[in-house]
Amino acid sequence: MKYDKKDAKDFARAHLRGIWAAALTPFGDDLRIDESGFRRNIRHWTRDLGIDGLFISGKQGEFFSMSVEERKRTFEIAVEATSGVAGTIMSCSDQNLDTVLELARHAQDIGADFIVVHAPVLHFVSPPDDTVYEYYRHLSEALDIGIAMWSHPDSGYLMTPELCARLADLPNIVAIKYSVPREMYARLTQLAGDRLIVSTSSEEEWLDNIVELNWQVYLCSTPPYLLQTAADRRMRQYTDLAMRGEVGRAREVSASLDPVRRALRSTRPGGKSHAHQKYWQELLGQVGGPVRRPLLGLTPEEKAATRAAFEACGLTPAATSVAG
Repeated sequence: MKYDKKDAKDFARAHLRGIWAAALTPFGDDLRIDESGFRRNIRHWTRDLGIDGLFISGKQGEFFSMSVEERKRTFEIAVEATSGVAGTIMSCSDQNLDTVLELARHAQDIGADFIVVHAPVLHFVSPPDDTVYEYYRHLSEALDIGIAMWSHPDSGYLMTPELCARLADLPNIVAIKYSVPREMYARLTQLAGDRLIVSTSSEEEWLDNIVELNWQVYLCSTPPYLLQTAADRRMRQYTDLAMRGEVGRAREVSASLDPVRRALRSTRPGGKSHAHQKYWQELLGQVGGPVRRPLLGLTPEEKAATRAAFEACGLTPAATSVAG
């Protein structure tokens, strides 16, 4: 590891910064991981788009359809492909605690920067606070690597700001991806201070969160590589402007992305987020590929509607940027 457990919070404060994107995992026609395509995407995201870090094999990455060995392999590829250029945070989420620990220890061993672990789905447990506290406390005690928590409605509950702030006292609990209403994550930002880096996946709220909440990281979803090309890095631009205090200009640049945001949002079929985003990647010249079951692919009609919106939204494909 790059730091001692006792230094995890300081390392995160210094390095978990900027724009971190959640990687979609490319599969080939045989549904095996497309390793060369994954490497090409990572090079494009980190070199051409200037993305600061990658969230590997999370829900966007279809971890639920992959074996433990496949998930470990995506970790290895990401560490190799980002070396010296960008950071990594490995999703070790699983309902089986042994699997979480096995993945986390592998992430530690290969030199990942951080891990992220989703709050567990709980059955017949209410209220959940003590159970969830003990879950993350156990992980903190068993591991040395910096741990980001992740609270999302998929768990069947939301971690309260007070619970998150309590967990922030653990030595290597360093961050949280907090997929909750804004008033909750603003409250946690106030409560946690420098003990916990707070973020959420909404790109449309990111600028306000830099300006109003002094956030340091976008952690993370797919917009950093779906809204940008090598020649059109407007998310990177408005992020850097806002962090330099040039708020008016940052808002102008961010607002100029509204046609792209609308095109993505308006053509995404219900229940087909992964397939839609992978097809959008292909339109941008990135490596997309099919989804694995139980997910569904796009119909020809859905692809045609997406392509039409893409061609009208103002982004220019840059296929040559990932061809090497």
